[in-house]
Amino acid sequence: MKELFFKYKNYLIFLLLLILLISLKIANPSFIKSISFLSFDLYQKFFPLKKDDSNVVIIDIDEKSLGKFGQFPWNRTIFAKIIKNVNSTNPKSIGFDVFFAERDKQSPEEIISAYNIIPTDVKDLQNLKDPDEIFENQLSETNVVLAVLGSNVPSHGNNKRSPKAKFFSKGGNPKNFTYNYPYSIGSLERLEKSVKGLGSISFLDQSDGIIRSLPLIVRFDNKLFPTLGLELIRAGTKKKNLIVKLDETGIKEINVRPYKINSDPNAIMWIRYKKPFKNQYISASKVFDGNFDASFFENKYVLIGASAQGLFDLVKIPLGVTVPGVEVHANVIENITSNTYLTRNPQIYIFELLFSIIIATITFLFSQKIKPKYSLAIFFGSISFVIIIGFNIFLFRSELVDMSYPIFMITISFLTGLYFRFIEENKIALINLQKEAKLLKERELAGGVQKSLFPDISAYENFIYATNIPARDVSGDYFDVVSVGKDEYYFTLADVSGKGVKAGMYMAKASSIFRTLTNLKFPLEKVVYGVNNELVEAKFKGMFVTAVFGKVNTSSGDVTFINAGHESIMVFDKNKNFDFIKSDLPPIGIMKYFSESMVKSKTINLNEKTFVVYTDGVTEGYLKNGEELGAEGVQRIVKEIKEITPKNIVDSVAAELNWGAEKLRDDITCLALNLENTELIDLKKKRKLEKQKQEDGKSN
Repeated sequence: MKELFFKYKNYLIFLLLLILLISLKIANPSFIKSISFLSFDLYQKFFPLKKDDSNVVIIDIDEKSLGKFGQFPWNRTIFAKIIKNVNSTNPKSIGFDVFFAERDKQSPEEIISAYNIIPTDVKDLQNLKDPDEIFENQLSETNVVLAVLGSNVPSHGNNKRSPKAKFFSKGGNPKNFTYNYPYSIGSLERLEKSVKGLGSISFLDQSDGIIRSLPLIVRFDNKLFPTLGLELIRAGTKKKNLIVKLDETGIKEINVRPYKINSDPNAIMWIRYKKPFKNQYISASKVFDGNFDASFFENKYVLIGASAQGLFDLVKIPLGVTVPGVEVHANVIENITSNTYLTRNPQIYIFELLFSIIIATITFLFSQKIKPKYSLAIFFGSISFVIIIGFNIFLFRSELVDMSYPIFMITISFLTGLYFRFIEENKIALINLQKEAKLLKERELAGGVQKSLFPDISAYENFIYATNIPARDVSGDYFDVVSVGKDEYYFTLADVSGKGVKAGMYMAKASSIFRTLTNLKFPLEKVVYGVNNELVEAKFKGMFVTAVFGKVNTSSGDVTFINAGHESIMVFDKNKNFDFIKSDLPPIGIMKYFSESMVKSKTINLNEKTFVVYTDGVTEGYLKNGEELGAEGVQRIVKEIKEITPKNIVDSVAAELNWGAEKLRDDITCLALNLENTELIDLKKKRKLEKQKQEDGKSN
């Protein structure tokens, strides 16, 4: 059980993380909502509603109008004339996004009260027409909707107002699902009684202040009221009733014939905004003066609102701009009448959740299984896929899909997967580092042991000389010289297949066999026979040796040799005429020799000739110009040497190739044999023996 836990602990941790993320989505705290809202805003910023024609116009209480009529609120007779002028053009309906909660300050009663005028002085004043009365009369003759605002605190004025619209419900009671305000703010009771409709201008509280949606139906003192835009449509279509369809989950549909609106369970409609209504505005001063084209208002829904800065009726919308509050209601009318409103179906939550789980899990699994650069591609691909899905549903179904949470879950899953992968790879890297350190130590040890196997070539350098430059700590190449008499010497140069410690061990085995057999003064054929069969028996799987074995007599100048699968032997005379002797045998260690007769040697006399052997690390070694040296290159080097000695040949070849340690792709090993200076051999050996005797005497 414990083993299973540790084996699958990353997946178990991810499962717990996934459950936590799902719980967070279900809880839907405010910061999650805020992120979701931002993703909804992106849809509209990229694809705002494109609708050139409009059935909504706005009479603007702008700076120009304030300059003409003075400080707001204006005399009610101004509004009376404005709606009278508009009404003459046959609009569908007119809606006010302003209140008339108090009596006109210029009414006779208000003036008498304000200036404390005595009754004997007010006869003429009392005969003046009341602006509220004038406005009231005009309202009664016009298809007008006044605004009502929900409130949670008691207010002065008419708190017991009743709606003009009548509601018929099917499948339940809308009051059980709509937002309720215990109080409301509106206009004077006499004014509200004279109009055809009362519409709510209440927005839902948004933490960031951006108006994305509004309730189509709200309750004021437990009475149902439509929103201002919906009430304008009802009044404009001359309908008395609004039909509300419900099921056990809440409100499903709101009808004001011929229009049908799908809403969320709480009667919320998500607004799809046009770019600001620049061409749909007209200054209130122009309308008052009659300075407009009648077709501008004909058969249109007319809204009266304020854009003037000092009236503080500006709101933020998802397009990233600030607009007059009246424009929100204008967009509501446009959305309903053109069926372009947005929806946020409750079932979409389930889709978002399942979609998030699936794509987050896929991202996590890929981050565990494939290389980081590919998992990064999967990560960005998943996010792109989510964005494409979200925008397509928005464009073709007018539905809002929360892109933010799937992207959030994908990101968390991807980072979690990368973290787990980082931890695991660090563990593997640490293990590999420890192995590498151990291997390095072993290589260093093996390299030290290997170096001890090479002979002190300086004792023979006057007639035979060799060098080995390993490409790694442990060389797979080998050379040896064994003295077995006054004038007789065995020598070999070999190249073990493979590199590293294993090749070094194989070479050490071959070396020990070679020295044992040569010290017994066996014929060269028997030496090669013995080395081969012993290596075959050693069972170094897949390994073999290419080698040149030789025996030289410095007195006669004869050299007997056997080439077992090695590079061709180079022989040249004083005139530097070259000859190459190819291999007669397969490499050592591949197959067992059944008799010594299978091994054949060759003999040549080295008087006035030079014998050169090298590994493929020489012929395949890189020159500074990037080309391989090759056998032709060795010839070139030899031709350039003025004094032909074994040491000069070997050192010249090594110098040509060993110009950069990092450029060595194989071990460099070379051996040269020349008998022109054999008279110096005995002298050198004599000096070495004398030196050894002196050291032995000191130790005693």
